[in-house]
Amino acid sequence: MRKRQAKKRPLLPDPKFNDQLVTRFVNNLMWDGKKSTAFKVFYDALEIVEEKKQDEEKTSLEIWKDALTNVMPHVEVRSRRVGGATFQIPMQIRPDRKISMAMKWMILYARRRNEKSMPAKLAAEILAGAKEEGAAVKKKMDTHKMAEANKAFSHFRF
Repeated sequence: MRKRQAKKRPLLPDPKFNDQLVTRFVNNLMWDGKKSTAFKVFYDALEIVEEKKQDEEKTSLEIWKDALTNVMPHVEVRSRRVGGATFQIPMQIRPDRKISMAMKWMILYARRRNEKSMPAKLAAEILAGAKEEGAAVKKKMDTHKMAEANKAFSHFRF
């Protein structure tokens, strides 16, 4: 890199749960700078999760965190050119990237669901993720399978 790396800006915790992870999720959820709308979508989704949950001991926020943990990948494949051929090399993912990938996948597959509103879609994806099912968890499994299949090339790691 020519210039030095940008500093990480501290995130303000969200107003309801006082949690920075929620703010980070909402920032990924947001479209066109409409943060208050994104917060409303997220909080409405957590209310729907609160109504539909089976586990009575856990709060909806804990269920969301469990779902996020279940969607987080541990390894990914990165492309690397070695002697004219491109190899898919499995690599560990740093913790910060794990979280952001899980959030992005959860939001992406929530948007592709067939429920009526975005809060309903997000709530359904959160509940599915908490039970270790749903499209976001499938994406994680596919990523892990891809890494497992290319384990033979792990000696090319850089």
